[in-house]
Amino acid sequence: MESSYSMECKDGTAKIVLTGRLDAASAPKFQEKLRELSAQKISNLVFFAKDLEYISSAGLRVIIFAKQKLGADAKLYLIGAPAAVLNVIKMSGLDNFMIVQDQYPG
Repeated sequence: MESSYSMECKDGTAKIVLTGRLDAASAPKFQEKLRELSAQKISNLVFFAKDLEYISSAGLRVIIFAKQKLGADAKLYLIGAPAAVLNVIKMSGLDNFMIVQDQYPG
């Protein structure tokens, strides 16, 4: 499956749909796109990961980068992640500052 993402920002919420792999090959371009969010007032960053097959340490760094850029008050959501991705998130400890759910309440 090809790696891709789509992003929509509205009313302080950035919704990002991730597909395929978030790895060393795709992470730099994705990070550049996320850098654009720091110019906006984003209070919720929502990653829809139902179709994300794999996340590497480079992908984890992008998520950490996003959290740092948005600030301590921003909430990060991981929605619908498959077990393989969820295991990596939990092993890395990112679930300590992300809200992990099957569905987004908003």
